[in-house]
Amino acid sequence: MSHRLNTDPSRVREIGTPSAAGAHSDDGRSGHAHEHGESAPGRWARMRHAVSELVGGHSHDSADQVDSALEADARGRRALWISLAALGITAVLQAVVVVFTASVALLGDTLHNVADAVTAVPILIAFWLARRPANDRFTYGYGRAEDLAGIFVVAMIALSSVLAAWQAINRLMNPREMSYVWAVAAAGVIGFIGNELVARYRIRVGRQIGSAALVADGLHARTDGYTSLAVVLGAIGVAVGLPWADPVIGLVIAVVILGVLRSAIKQVGARLMDAVDPELVRAAREAVTTVEGVREVRELRLRWVGHTLRAEADVVVAAQLPVREGHDIAHHAEEHLLERLPRLTSAVIHISPAGAHV
Repeated sequence: MSHRLNTDPSRVREIGTPSAAGAHSDDGRSGHAHEHGESAPGRWARMRHAVSELVGGHSHDSADQVDSALEADARGRRALWISLAALGITAVLQAVVVVFTASVALLGDTLHNVADAVTAVPILIAFWLARRPANDRFTYGYGRAEDLAGIFVVAMIALSSVLAAWQAINRLMNPREMSYVWAVAAAGVIGFIGNELVARYRIRVGRQIGSAALVADGLHARTDGYTSLAVVLGAIGVAVGLPWADPVIGLVIAVVILGVLRSAIKQVGARLMDAVDPELVRAAREAVTTVEGVREVRELRLRWVGHTLRAEADVVVAAQLPVREGHDIAHHAEEHLLERLPRLTSAVIHISPAGAHV
């Protein structure tokens, strides 16, 4: 016997369709069982329950969960647009200085900032795709597009590292005098400030809405800020009579970008492999275990689909428990999961009688 909760925001578009409106229960009737002659408050509670079923879930809080998921999606897209504009302005200002100063280190930093800004585009597309409803082909919806966007982010980071290294090596082999050293240093400071502001904004919003991709992109921007400070060091080296300092710092930036690339591959790869924080699993297991009537949690699985969580659990109850009581236990387990895991939008609870699995 299994019991499913689905508060996926995409199902808001399915109101009135048979698949969304048809409530489910383990005794073959719609919704929970209710005794005849129930009180007015009881009838009102049943009406609230029916409304929550209609908008896409079995929990009384499902409508709130849908609103929360939609708001999280909107906040994520807003953060991406704002950070895209901020990094674009930063990159343009740095590019102007590159044209007049011929600084390789600054060119590498500018290319990295451009790549960081461009990575917001596929994530925006992924957020848009995630709003589409699930169907018979994509039964989990389109949230995985966010993970595919992560692959694009990794590719752009790798490309920026290669370009920065190539430009630095070319400048070492073909030296050119740097002009307006003070302007290069100022552009490096601009790059640091712009990236740090974007990093803080992306990380804060990403953590609030549960988007690992947005948090990772914020950490990437923060690293870009540190490489901008390296540009300042290169300009200082040239100013004190060390002309080789600029291309050498350019090579350092390329190596730093490789470090970012390694972290990005690790994060994106873990998401593609359905890795989750063990602390989330512990919290979910505790939430289900504390439900009255649950004897054991046989299996518990969590997976991220974009920036929302899905859960599956197999719980053991008394062998002779009536179906209706098993249904209530599953429903309470769902409620506990919702309370402990804010980004959870879908849960499937399977009820197993004690002794069924030996």
